Amino acid sequence: MDFRKLNISFAILSGIVAFGTISYYFIEDMCIFDAFYMTIITISTVGFSEIKPLSIGGRAVTIIIISTSISIGAYSIGVIVKTFIEGELKQSFWRMRVEKQISKLKNHFIICGFGRIGRIICNELYADKIDFVVIEQEPEAVGEIESKGFLCIQMDATSEEALKKAGIMKARGLVTAVRSDANNVFIILTAKKLREDIFILSRTSDGKHESQLIRAGASRVVAPYLIGGRRMAQVLKRPTVVDFIDVATIDSQLGLMMEEAKLGPGSDLIGKNLIESNLRRDFGVIIVAIKKLSGDMIFNPMPSEKLEGGDVIVALGKKEDLKRMNEIVKQSPEKLMPECL
Repeated sequence: MDFRKLNISFAILSGIVAFGTISYYFIEDMCIFDAFYMTIITISTVGFSEIKPLSIGGRAVTIIIISTSISIGAYSIGVIVKTFIEGELKQSFWRMRVEKQISKLKNHFIICGFGRIGRIICNELYADKIDFVVIEQEPEAVGEIESKGFLCIQMDATSEEALKKAGIMKARGLVTAVRSDANNVFIILTAKKLREDIFILSRTSDGKHESQLIRAGASRVVAPYLIGGRRMAQVLKRPTVVDFIDVATIDSQLGLMMEEAKLGPGSDLIGKNLIESNLRRDFGVIIVAIKKLSGDMIFNPMPSEKLEGGDVIVALGKKEDLKRMNEIVKQSPEKLMPECL
């Protein structure tokens, strides 16, 4: 609402009341209260009879009060109605636009809750241009989400309707980041009811609740306070190691990052060892680990380690090199042939 315009109109209206009261007081020789009363019934045009017969000067004052007050009153009402209608229409169009954008999303993430943790997750996904939708109830948080340009649904994340509107049937995964672990459990159960195979990352405020969230259906559970405490302890014990991890996974000043790439079913690298794959030679990356399809993790793999379909390669290198490597690792020889011809 445009409070500046309303404040101006109310100030003018107050001035009219003061003008009428003073004028009746001096011109018609009324007491202050009678002069004020006469001014108010004149402004409101309720049709009450005059306190006493007015002189020509009093009638002139009355004409001025009626004409100016009606104009100012109509202006104030117009500002209120205009602002209300424009605000409602704007909000309605915004909701329609957001729902249309969400309906087109595929392979995106759903973030339930825009608190401290949810806000960080959204900023990280947005920085990497990964599609996501936020489900949040609090009006203040929704206002911040809109100001950042994030897609948002203002609903209760524990409801089926909210998850359906967020596109859970086409989503890549869901994050439960609300403050209450009980609500996180409700969200997980609702999500699993709608789609059994969806990946769910859940936040917990207490590490003791991790097993309960897993039983409810969470794929992974993260305890931010526990992780934060352990990290602070590592800074005290192994500051250089922590600095390296920050450079490799968080700090982008050096252009380095750690990335994962999954071998596609028809990848040309399947059956080759790390030397034969030429990943280090062609992309200048360091292979930190390989996660096998069975779930086993091989850290610092030997050059003779063979790559198999479904392996996830964890590599450290420059962002551009890792992006090129990821494309090659995922693609099959058939997909690469047209580019080579």
